[in-house]
Amino acid sequence: MLFMLPLQVVHAVTFMVAIDQSSWDVEASQFSCRLEQAVPSYGIARFFHEAGEKAVFQLLPTQKGALSGKVKLVAEASAWQPGVAPEMIGVVKVRAGDRQVNVNSDYAGEMLVALYRGMSPTFTMPGWMGSNEVLRVGLSAANFQKSYNNYVECVDQLLPVNYRQVARTAVLFPPAQWRLSDSTKARMDLIVEYINADERVSSVYVDGHSDNAGRRLLNRDLSKQRAEEVTRYLVSKGVDEKILTTRYHGERYPVVANSSAKNRARNRRVTIRLER
Repeated sequence: MLFMLPLQVVHAVTFMVAIDQSSWDVEASQFSCRLEQAVPSYGIARFFHEAGEKAVFQLLPTQKGALSGKVKLVAEASAWQPGVAPEMIGVVKVRAGDRQVNVNSDYAGEMLVALYRGMSPTFTMPGWMGSNEVLRVGLSAANFQKSYNNYVECVDQLLPVNYRQVARTAVLFPPAQWRLSDSTKARMDLIVEYINADERVSSVYVDGHSDNAGRRLLNRDLSKQRAEEVTRYLVSKGVDEKILTTRYHGERYPVVANSSAKNRARNRRVTIRLER
């Protein structure tokens, strides 16, 4: 949607890199991708895409409190686009104590599209540093497309999950069962893929548990079977046995009281814990 907006801002302080100095840097790994531009005398403008998450945008000023309140985000025409109307992206709320401006994934996507089209996403805020000046921080689209292509290649190679998403996992079992279901194997495949990619993972702890239905010794044996089945699967998929520790606890450590069928289902589990 197009909005007719003023093309010039009166009494504005503008921070934006000059066209002939504009560059975009890409930092790529299996764990995250960064696409960023230095904004002279202001800070860093960064698109950040972490494995297992959506891309976001971060504006990191060198001076705390450089932006606060309701900040308008508009895609403005670049110097080489005379007659192109600006496009409203949205309003970003920034608290006074925030050290950076965080833009959600939807707005970040619109910013990337605008830059690819040669436009300049610009943050505008009145009352800069308590003055009557309007603050404008703009991103330059000059030399953007090649770096963007490299960024997209990085995103295509990201792992499907990040460390936070697999560091603590519980897989559940039906009553008196210890075999792995197809859905459990699919979840564990993601964990294996992460472990095999991240050399910082130094230990993996596998702990088997049961509910309190039945005899205590049988529950202990069942928790052992569950834990060993999980460990066998991890090893079969390439996880080094040296970093694995397998333990079993029977019904001793319920996560919730065994007071209902729903609660007992949560206690019939094997937990997989990664450490770096």
